Amino acid sequence: MESMENANAEGHYKLLTVAIVIGIVGVFLRFAGDANTGFMFTSISNIILIIGILIALKCVFTIIK
Repeated sequence: MESMENANAEGHYKLLTVAIVIGIVGVFLRFAGDANTGFMFTSISNIILIIGILIALKCVFTIIK
């Protein structure tokens, strides 16, 4: 029962929400800057997206564990 309580902890879902918001910002910047800007802006937006993905995966695997 203790693992079920740990999986349902509120902190996990707050972190997952933050990760999703970071990912959405990365996707938005990727498409918003695609037409007018160069390689640097696209690279920064891809890095932001990858950070959001990594945080989300860490959170999901913590919940599953």
